[in-house]
Amino acid sequence: MRNNKRSSIASERDYKVEKEKSVPVSEYFGENTFNLKVMRKKLPKDTYRKVLEAINEQGVLDIETANIVAHAMKEWAISKGATHFAHWFQPMTGATAEKHDAFIEVIGPGEVIERFSGRQLVQGEPDASSFPSGGIRTTFEARGYTAWDIASPAFIRHNGISTTLCIPTVFISYNGEALDKKTPLLRSCKALSKSAVDMLKLLGVEGVNRVYSTLGPEQEYFLIDASFYHQREDLVLCGRAVQGAPPAKGQELEDQYFGSIKERISSYMHDVEEELFKLGIPAKTRHNEVAPSQFEIAPLFEEANLAVDHNQLVMDTMKLVAKKHRLACLLHEKPFAGVNGSGKHLNWSLADNRGNNLLNPGTTPQDNIQFLVFLIATVRAVYRHADLLRASVAGYSNDFRLGANEAPPAIISVFLGEQLTKILEDIEKGRVTKATDNAIIDLGISTLPILSRDNTDRNRTSPFAFTGNKFEFRAVGSSQSISFPTTVLNTIVAESLDELAAKIKAMKGKNVNQAVFDVIREEIKEIKPILFNGDNYSKEWEKEAARRGLPNAKTTPEALEALVSEKAMNLFSRYGVLTPVELKSRYLIHLERYIKDMEIDVKCLHNLIMGHVVPAAVNYLQKLADALIKSKEILGTGKELSNLEQLMKKVNSGLNKCLELDRAMMEDLSKAESIEDEKEKAFALCRKVKEKMSDLRAYADELETYIPDELWTLPKFWEMLFIS
Repeated sequence: MRNNKRSSIASERDYKVEKEKSVPVSEYFGENTFNLKVMRKKLPKDTYRKVLEAINEQGVLDIETANIVAHAMKEWAISKGATHFAHWFQPMTGATAEKHDAFIEVIGPGEVIERFSGRQLVQGEPDASSFPSGGIRTTFEARGYTAWDIASPAFIRHNGISTTLCIPTVFISYNGEALDKKTPLLRSCKALSKSAVDMLKLLGVEGVNRVYSTLGPEQEYFLIDASFYHQREDLVLCGRAVQGAPPAKGQELEDQYFGSIKERISSYMHDVEEELFKLGIPAKTRHNEVAPSQFEIAPLFEEANLAVDHNQLVMDTMKLVAKKHRLACLLHEKPFAGVNGSGKHLNWSLADNRGNNLLNPGTTPQDNIQFLVFLIATVRAVYRHADLLRASVAGYSNDFRLGANEAPPAIISVFLGEQLTKILEDIEKGRVTKATDNAIIDLGISTLPILSRDNTDRNRTSPFAFTGNKFEFRAVGSSQSISFPTTVLNTIVAESLDELAAKIKAMKGKNVNQAVFDVIREEIKEIKPILFNGDNYSKEWEKEAARRGLPNAKTTPEALEALVSEKAMNLFSRYGVLTPVELKSRYLIHLERYIKDMEIDVKCLHNLIMGHVVPAAVNYLQKLADALIKSKEILGTGKELSNLEQLMKKVNSGLNKCLELDRAMMEDLSKAESIEDEKEKAFALCRKVKEKMSDLRAYADELETYIPDELWTLPKFWEMLFIS
C-alpha cells in the first residue's frame, strides 16, 4: 500500500500547467473588475460623476442612476462570458457566500432577454436563513437582505465553464441588524474617519475631509500533495492533522525559509497571482516560509474595506488554483504539530484623502506633532482594549497557534523599538536627547528629542508591533477574516482620538502644540504597561505581564467574554458600529463555532484512532508475537529475546492507553454535549475534552514511531511536508 501510494505521488510530480506566452501584468491588471477605469468608459459622464460622489461621500445612488450603472455592468459582464450575477457577501461563518441568478427575463412564450435592473443591483433578498445569526433571526423570520457596497468594485469569477458577475454587498436582517462582517467594518471606517478628521482640525491641519485605515495582510499557508490530503480524514474535515508524529527533520535547519521555490510551487504561485491580478488585487510578495511546505503571499496596502474583500478572494483563489495543480492549500493555523503554524500578519495604518500616512514621521515639527498624536492614540487604544483585540482573533484553530514558539502569546502588548521607546520616555521626563545617526526629524521644541525616520527594529514575538509607518497585528490567524480585527482597531482608535482631543481642548490658556505635549506626557505614563520590547515567548514576560495587570486569555471561551462586557457594549454602541444585540449575537456565534470545531476534531480523532491507529497496532503486535514464538522455537527463552519482548510491551501499553483515553474522551464529549448552556459547554470542552485529546494524541503519535510503514495506513508528516 505504501509503495503504491508513493509511486502515485512521483507520477504527479511531472504535472505541469501549460502556459501561453506571458504578457506584462500592467496589460491585464484588473481586467475582471468593473472598476473606475471601466466605468469611465462605459458610463455617461454625469452618471460616472454621481458614482464617484457616492463612493467618496459614502452615499447611495438614485434609482435612475442605478439603472444606468446596472445596464452597463450587465453588458460588460456578458461581454466577459457571464450568464449569472450574484450578490457576494461575507456572513458570520468567516467565509464568503453567493446566490446566482441568471440575467434572463421572460418576455414571451419561449423567448427571453438579458436584463439587469438598478433594483437588482442595489438590493437582493437571498433569504440565507441557515447562516448563523446569534439569535437575531428566527427560522420563521427568514428575510435577509443584501445591499450593494458601491465602494468595492464588482468582479467576474470563473469557475470551470461557469462565469458569474459578483457584486460585493452587505448582509442585513429585515430590521437592519448586521448579519455579516462587512457592515460593522464600514460603520467603523466611518467612525474612525470622523474622529481622525476632528483631531486633524484641532491640530490646525486644513483640507482633510476623510481619513481611512489601510491594510496589508500577509497571508501564510501550507501546500501539500492532494493525494496525501484526500487520504487523511482529519485534513479534509478539520483542516489539520489531529494525529501525527513530527518528522525527524522539521524546520530546525532553516533551509526552507526564503529558499529557492520548487518548480511545482512556483507554477502554482504564478497561476494564483495571475488570477489575483485579473481581479485587481495587488499581490506583491511571495516566498517560502520557515516550516517545510509553508509559504506566504503579501499584497500592497489598500483601503480597509477593499483589502478585506481582497483577502477573502485571495483565500478562495489559493484553494481553487491548488486543485488545478493537484495540491491542497491548508489555511488552518496549526495543520502540523512540531512545525510552525500560519498567521496572517495584519499591517494597519492610517491615511488621509490627500494620500498622507498619518503614522509616518514627517519632516516638519507640525508633522511630528501629528505623528505623535496618532501614535499615542493607537497605543492607548490597545492598552485600553487589549482584551477586545484578543477576542477579535479568538477561535478554536488559532488557540493552537497563539503562544506557540512561532506566534505571539495571548497577552497583547506593543513593540515600539528602542529609539521610539526612548523618545517617549524623554517626552515623559522632559529630557533632551541628542540626535542619532540619520536623525532628520526635529520635533521643533528645544526640550524634545530628535526622531530618526523609519528607525524601527523587528520583534517577531510581539503581537502588536510598530514597524516604521504602520502597526503589525501578528495575532490574526491565517484562516480568519481580517474584517473583525480591523473593525475593533478602527473603533478603539476612534475612541482614543476623541478622548485625547477632549483632553487637549481642556488645556485652556495654552497653544495647541504645548497642550498636545502636556497631554501626551500624561498619556505615556498611563500606557507604559502595554509597552514591551523583549521576548514575548518567555515565561518571565508572562509573569511580568501579570504584574502589570495585562489580560491573558489563553483560550477562546475566556477571550470571547470581552465581547459582552459592559465596556465593549458601550464602546461599539456609542460609535454606531455594533448594537448590544449585534455584539451579543457575535459572542454566541463565535462560541457556537468553537464548540462545533472542537466536536468535529474530537470525533475525527476518535475515527482515526479506531480506524487506523488501533488496527495498525494490533497487526504489529500480531507480527511481533509471531516473530517471538518462532524465535523461541529456534533460540529458546534466553535474554537475547528480552528486547523484542520489551518492544511488544511498549506497543501493547500504547495501544491500551489509546483505547482507555479514547473511551474517556468520548465519554467527556457526551457529557459536554448534554449541557444546554453554550458558555458552560464551551468551557467543559476546553478544560476537559481538549486535555484528553492532547494526551491521546501523544500516545498515538508515539505508536506511529514504532509501527512499520507497511502497516501504517495514514500518510506521515515527513511525506506530506517534504514530498511535493
